[in-house]
Amino acid sequence: MARAKPPAPAAAKLELSAREIEWAIKRIDERIVELENFDIRTVIRSTPELNALSASIAGTLERAFGENTSAYQRYSVATKLQHVAMTFSIDGRSQHVDYQTPTQQNIARSIALLKTAQSSLKDDLEYLQENSEPEQPAIVPSTYSRRVFVVHGHDEGARETVARFLMQLAFEPIILHEQANRGGTVMEKIETYGDVGFAVVLLTPDDEGSVKGGKPEPRVRQNVLLELGYFLGRLGRDKVCALKRGTVEIPSDFAGVVWESMDGNGWKQALSRELEAAGHVIDWNKVMRA
Repeated sequence: MARAKPPAPAAAKLELSAREIEWAIKRIDERIVELENFDIRTVIRSTPELNALSASIAGTLERAFGENTSAYQRYSVATKLQHVAMTFSIDGRSQHVDYQTPTQQNIARSIALLKTAQSSLKDDLEYLQENSEPEQPAIVPSTYSRRVFVVHGHDEGARETVARFLMQLAFEPIILHEQANRGGTVMEKIETYGDVGFAVVLLTPDDEGSVKGGKPEPRVRQNVLLELGYFLGRLGRDKVCALKRGTVEIPSDFAGVVWESMDGNGWKQALSRELEAAGHVIDWNKVMRA
């Protein structure tokens, strides 16, 4: 005579993260509410709503504890909701069977087991939180500093307009002539105050120049071009935005690099897009109101 195979040992309980445990606690709470709100008056010999509830409870317990684990088996009786009764006919007459009372008892048992399961998960969550390594605060790299260097020429109106707009977006505009000299040269000041996350370069027609014998044309001041090259090298092209006002000659070495026109209001949206693309958080409601 063949011997019956011993039952397979129960699998180990699932190792859940704190977020997964919180999810399981919430889902079990939803199953409890569904059981508490179930209308017992709808129960008949076979009630589809009860079968759906049983399947839902089984799925939640499997997600919380794992399929075929000892923890799942401990609470699996909570899935047994529908009362199954044996009916006998006496003298050809069907005997009335009360399905509602035993089903109500099954529901009460299921709620009690689910609350116990929920309590076990809360203990696991508390243990995990008390024994886990504390999260280290994120270190924000200097490239995401809210300091923005504003390179400008003689156009004070353009400079102040851009500075005010940056301040409205919670950036700190750095304007060189407003900073202390500390006995240093202009280049030393730029190096001192150039630890910024972004640079805005204003290309305004402040000077005139031409090739030898040619007709003078509007040009950007030489200091602006020097600082433009400095920040392109220090920050990278993706963290430098050039804004051009009026008619001005663009240096040949700068050809092909995207610049935005300041003639109109579109430059505010364009500058905001560049700041956002560089990794900064932009409040677009403030951009639209500016």
